[in-house]
Amino acid sequence: MTQEPFGRVLAGSIDSLHPSYDAFTRQGVDLDLLQSPQFFTPETTHTIERPVSVSGPGTFLGKATRTLTFEPFDREGWWFVRDDLDDCLPVRVSIRNVWTTGDVVSNIVLRSGPPQNYIRMVEHIVALKCGLPIDNLLIRMESGDPPLFNRGSLDVVDALESAGLRETSTPMRYFTVKEKVTVASPSGSFLIFHPCTDPEPRLTIDCAIDFPTAIGRQRIRFPLNRELFKYGAEARTNTSFIKMLYCRTIGKLFADVRNLGYTRDNIVIASRWGYINEPKLIHGKKSLEAAWHRATLDLLAAIALVEEGRFCGHIESYKAGHGLDCQAVRLLYKRKVLTPFGA
Repeated sequence: MTQEPFGRVLAGSIDSLHPSYDAFTRQGVDLDLLQSPQFFTPETTHTIERPVSVSGPGTFLGKATRTLTFEPFDREGWWFVRDDLDDCLPVRVSIRNVWTTGDVVSNIVLRSGPPQNYIRMVEHIVALKCGLPIDNLLIRMESGDPPLFNRGSLDVVDALESAGLRETSTPMRYFTVKEKVTVASPSGSFLIFHPCTDPEPRLTIDCAIDFPTAIGRQRIRFPLNRELFKYGAEARTNTSFIKMLYCRTIGKLFADVRNLGYTRDNIVIASRWGYINEPKLIHGKKSLEAAWHRATLDLLAAIALVEEGRFCGHIESYKAGHGLDCQAVRLLYKRKVLTPFGA
């Protein structure tokens, strides 16, 4: 099914898309950085020069300290290995290994092989595969529960930057879509992927959110480059006051919620009338933290699931989340939409 401005619709209906797209185009742009420099385009892949570690309270077991150790790796791609599971192989960051995108706590969970070989809340780690010039990496974990940080993923960015870079002999590969395609949900949220038409591989993002809380409507446009990615990486997960209240009360009955490591420092909490704690990433008088988080640490996490190389093109995202993100990347593979850039 093909119809402008959606191209080929891989999931969803035109009837639900039209009003949503109209709302998207009417929504004002709070910050337009599309004229900023593009991401560097190396000819070969890179890994880190030396191992580095970073620690923080557990996401799902907040009273425990969890450590991530990043090591140089000769194998292509990013890989997680759980040191607490002796008989399990490393799990590749790939759409093929996405197990679930969560329920009460929305997150991307990777799993490969036996059921216990899983890693939860990986999105804020694997998004760095898109935002940093690191293509091959081994990530060691003590459990399936990664640490949380008060500065979004900036602690992880700083650790990886301190490790230095080592060039490999493997040529870099870039992929785009053969044609414009759209993936939409029944609620009207959507993702539109445009082919890269620039002479150099370039990824640009137009991301709009609309929450029924003080976060409200936010929209940012930017090219993926190291500086802007690092800026957005400080953005924390956001939640509503109602969901926080649920986690602190009824949620205590459930194991996945009872010991969550969320605090007023490492997440943004918003009620209908205002923020419960202090938001960051202010532009003018408005916090755009939620939009930056959505674009750099959620959407790019799904794009990082393209395992063969780096994605280039233009992506429009409206009110989407982890479930739709992963469905979209899965459909890019299933419908054979991905193609080498410049082919």
